[in-house]
Amino acid sequence: MAEGMERNTGSSMGIRHNLLLCGTVYHEEQLFSNLAISTLFEIALIVSGAGIHRVIDKDIPCKSGDIFVIPPNVPHGYFLEEENSELVVRQLFFDVGYWFSGEVADKTSIRYCYGIFRENPMLGYAVLNRSVMERICSLFAYIGDELAEQKDECAEVIKGILSAILINISRYINSAVKDVSFASCEEWNPVLDAIKIINEEYCDTGLTRADVAERVYISESHFGRTFKKLTGKFFAEYLRDVRLKTVCRLLKKSDASIEHIARECGFRDMPSFYKNFNAKMHMTPKEYRQQMIQADNRSDEYIKLLKGEKIMGVLNDISTNLQQGKAKAVKDLVQQALDEGVKPADILNEGLLDGMSVIGEKFKNNEVYVPQVLIAARAMNMGMQCLKPCLAAEGIKAKGRVCIGTVQGDLHDIGKNLVKMMMEGKGLEVIDLGTDVAPEKFVETAIEQNCQVICCSSLLTTTMPVMKDVIKAAEKANIRSKVKIMIGGAPVNEEFCQKIGADCYTDDAASAADAAVTFCSADEE
Repeated sequence: MAEGMERNTGSSMGIRHNLLLCGTVYHEEQLFSNLAISTLFEIALIVSGAGIHRVIDKDIPCKSGDIFVIPPNVPHGYFLEEENSELVVRQLFFDVGYWFSGEVADKTSIRYCYGIFRENPMLGYAVLNRSVMERICSLFAYIGDELAEQKDECAEVIKGILSAILINISRYINSAVKDVSFASCEEWNPVLDAIKIINEEYCDTGLTRADVAERVYISESHFGRTFKKLTGKFFAEYLRDVRLKTVCRLLKKSDASIEHIARECGFRDMPSFYKNFNAKMHMTPKEYRQQMIQADNRSDEYIKLLKGEKIMGVLNDISTNLQQGKAKAVKDLVQQALDEGVKPADILNEGLLDGMSVIGEKFKNNEVYVPQVLIAARAMNMGMQCLKPCLAAEGIKAKGRVCIGTVQGDLHDIGKNLVKMMMEGKGLEVIDLGTDVAPEKFVETAIEQNCQVICCSSLLTTTMPVMKDVIKAAEKANIRSKVKIMIGGAPVNEEFCQKIGADCYTDDAASAADAAVTFCSADEE
């Protein structure tokens, strides 16, 4: 079996989910007995990297996006092409008889496993494009979630997802493996049956070549020759290697004593066992167990890194698509991130708000203009439609609360709307009072909604004095020391701000949003 680091989740329902980080470099003299054999079906998706997938005695190059379906008892393994390369495989093992019935579970039917093996009875193979690969990855993740939840309806959900995976794969079955010719089924069938017996009964110290040959209905001498021809090893050598591989697996997963594990795996003579183990693994069983503990620690760190890179990828995609104003893409990516378990706060801060911050800076530097800001804000609003329920459920609050409006006597709102978008893009909750807003309305809203900032906009010079009235109304209501008052608009300037006693004036929407965030942060402190 290809050595590597793995993490898996399983259940009693005949299904197991695994992430394999391959660690063995392939070499031409790779022996058949180093390959893995499972009594379950396997769906293997190459998540990242490239390498060699050896199936029986054939080498098939594989890379990210390739997906394989391997029937039970077919020896195969995944290997690196060279040192310091990477090959990460997400595997799903399942019992087809448990999950399916009828033609889908009938080996003689052309609909067996939804027709995946119509090209080759030993292997199903497809090359997936990015969107299909992401779809399959999400289905794998759903099964992992269901296995973790173990709810009453879990089995029905998993069955449906398994069907969806197999049907998706069957649509993309690639004829590229047609040229990979395996030995004839007549030769392989008794050997595969023998391999199944060995893997099920390796712990029986009385298991012999003669016994197995009789059970697969072939003469002992012919069986011995065929077994050596196809596997590259004599029966006794192969049986010994299966026992040693099982010892290695148990040393990694069990705290039992080394001698107990060896006896459970069919070894009777301990000196012979230690000698064979050293010859095979080039270390003692104790050293191997210690090495596996260290590998587990590295695996945990690698999986965290792998997950972190994936999360950062989808968050970067959200930010990029938002900046480009692709509203539907942003909405879909936010939902994808939620489905993959990304925290809502991370989606908000590192995806949506990050994208709007970039737009704000570009707007401030005249690199983008009002139309680009408007479509970016629309994209953010689409993303927030998906995100708001999750943020509320987790009790995540806005960075602050602001009420904004165009002052009484003025019906212009383009500048006010732009400021509102920029503030929302900074994570503030903005209460829009609209246009022609009386001073008392600003103050009442600030009190009722517990706003930290009041923002007043004006385009007409004749309405500028109303801003002073807002400040007086705040003083009369005894909230002037608790709330900051910001002003803005074409005729407004810093001199006027100081003259009426307002707290802040900015000449662009992005700067206004930055100032509001600063005021709200100071208020929290």
